[in-house]
Amino acid sequence: MNHKIENVSRRQFLKVSGIGASSFVLASSLAGYKPVWAQTSQADVELNLFVSIQSDNRVNIICHRSEMGQGIRTSIPQVVAEELCADWDLVSVVQGLANKEYGSQNTDGSRSIRNFYTILRRMGASARTMLEQAAADLWKVDVNSVYAEDSYVHHKDSKRKVSFGYIAEAAGKLSPPKAETLTYKSKKDFKLIGKPVTGIDSAEIVTGQAEFGQDVRLESMVYASIERSKVLRATVKSFDADAAKSVKGVIDTIQMPDQPLPVMFHPMNGVAVIADSTWAALQGRKALNIDWELGENAAHTSADYIAELKSRIVSKGKPIRVEGDVYADIEQATDTHSATYSVPYLSQAPMEPPAATAVFKNGICEIWACTQSPQVTQQNVAQALGIESDKVIINVTFLGGAFGRKAKPDYSIEAALLAKQLNRPVKVVWSREDDIQQGFYHAVSVLHMAAAMDAKKQITSWLQRTAFPSIMWTFTGTVDEPQMNELSLGFGDLPFAVDNLSCETHKATGHIRIGWMRSVCNIQHSFAQGSFVDELASKAGISTYKMWHQLLGENRLVDPKTDDFDYQNYGEPQDVFPVDIKRIKHALDVVIAKSGADQPTQENEGWGICVHRSFVSYCAVATKVKVVDNKVTVLEMHSSIDAGTVVNPDRVRAQQEGSMIFGLSLALLGEISTKDGAVEQSNYHDYQVLRMHQCPKIETYIIESDAPPGGVGEPGTPPVAASVANAIFHACGKRIRDLPIKNYMSV
Repeated sequence: MNHKIENVSRRQFLKVSGIGASSFVLASSLAGYKPVWAQTSQADVELNLFVSIQSDNRVNIICHRSEMGQGIRTSIPQVVAEELCADWDLVSVVQGLANKEYGSQNTDGSRSIRNFYTILRRMGASARTMLEQAAADLWKVDVNSVYAEDSYVHHKDSKRKVSFGYIAEAAGKLSPPKAETLTYKSKKDFKLIGKPVTGIDSAEIVTGQAEFGQDVRLESMVYASIERSKVLRATVKSFDADAAKSVKGVIDTIQMPDQPLPVMFHPMNGVAVIADSTWAALQGRKALNIDWELGENAAHTSADYIAELKSRIVSKGKPIRVEGDVYADIEQATDTHSATYSVPYLSQAPMEPPAATAVFKNGICEIWACTQSPQVTQQNVAQALGIESDKVIINVTFLGGAFGRKAKPDYSIEAALLAKQLNRPVKVVWSREDDIQQGFYHAVSVLHMAAAMDAKKQITSWLQRTAFPSIMWTFTGTVDEPQMNELSLGFGDLPFAVDNLSCETHKATGHIRIGWMRSVCNIQHSFAQGSFVDELASKAGISTYKMWHQLLGENRLVDPKTDDFDYQNYGEPQDVFPVDIKRIKHALDVVIAKSGADQPTQENEGWGICVHRSFVSYCAVATKVKVVDNKVTVLEMHSSIDAGTVVNPDRVRAQQEGSMIFGLSLALLGEISTKDGAVEQSNYHDYQVLRMHQCPKIETYIIESDAPPGGVGEPGTPPVAASVANAIFHACGKRIRDLPIKNYMSV
């Protein structure tokens, strides 16, 4: 697909967005939106979203978020079109460029609908109100006598109707109505929200017309493949440029500028091979023969690091949330239990590795990238090039999977730097090996759990400790303990009703690039907690289901915040999105009832369950396995999710299925290990993801709810690992506390 670069001013923005020919553009400036960044709070910003209506009655709706399979390019216009009363067959979606007017464009944290649902409805209702007023003015009737439906405004008495397109110009001259004057549809009248609307991009995707990052082609473009340091911040001492250039198709070699610590979003050090094809660039890399100065991180071996954390985690840590006196109760108890769990480094491993194409011309850089974070990319590219952010244009392509990896703009920075130096379009292509070996990884983690039980088999104390290198180490190079936002991901917000509780942390520093991955720290926290609940149930001689209900206690709203624990609640207000025990228990009840996980199984089979709140949604998973001759076969998986108000149940179901497959991959197979500072895995043969023959029957149950929309893309992953490990125990008596399961059983 061909593209061209041009100087795009702020005035030209609507035109560049693809809606310049429209008759009516609604720029809805809505204050009060507070974007949520994963590490730091941000000040309130003004949000602008744009709706346009063409004279031919087409409705264009901008999607300011990135499409990576979650269906956001359908869900966002679905919400707007509902309140607009537009004919869905006349709706088109326009991908928004990076622009601060949108507020946060970071497509992460399962928050696109959660953060924008109300604003999107308001925008649709505003446009509808203006169109209705324009029609009333045309007919010289009271506005209360008209109504919009299916892209027409109708007059109740005369039965006249006029198309949106016909009155769009007149509507565009009206002042937008004040938010407090707007009326909204009731849930019973929804035609789009809550309906399984087919993906707006489905036809393009299945016919191969959708443009992903790897698909971009520019006139006179060259290809770059970069041999990067396998050890963090290793530097190039020398390389054989002549040997690389002797490969047919290789044009040049360029040493990338050495990058400082902290890691930030800087690219890895290395040497780029520029060629007339990706293949030639890859072959040229093999001839570089780089001599590296490895540096201090070459001492990092993950197996030793996990052992070090395990030895440390059994001692008292730094308390962040304390209730009662855990240590006194455990010391006096006659029945106690403890266990230590670990999760290795993990890679997001999306099907499409990172790719970015850049042009630098007349002081402007334009980029096409499969990015989750267009604004962050814009800012970091501008900084790397030494230009203003408004001189950087970011075009967002489709993403062939992302899972957090493509929230980091290092690959776009690489393309921009090379484009400026070469003065021609450059496409940087990451290979699968590059993605596995030089990515940003989910942190290695170790957790220790302990509990006391009274004579009635009631849990009286719960102690938990966690240790993992913080993502903030990536941005500071000095942080050596988990941060509040990370501890708010299923750790400090433990919802149990126990008399004595202590949540503690231990220090751990970073040695490789630590970054976000689907459901982040909920992965390790849910695995340890869900496994330990199962262990306590076995020790007490009761079902795991009963133990969950005992620990959760009476229905109530939990406020985990203490003087030492600044609970983040995924950036949401607790009065709107409380930790609701009733919803947690109901999610568990639904999955048990629907799956039959409480029913007897055949020999060598077992059920495992787990429930977890994350991204202000509630998800329970039940997994059934069979174990024969130390080989585990996952037979079926069931999940229930209470995500509040659901916009598109088809996409929610798909996200749940994908989350469970993702979680099952991590539980059974996922492991990144390092030796002498370098990642040992290189491709899908040794960093395995779930194969079709390993994928079980999957069922998803969406719980009807009138609560505000919660997250959907990530909540299905955290409960999976514990449910699988618990199922294995109930099938054969083998307790696995260290992931992945493949290290202990054939999978």
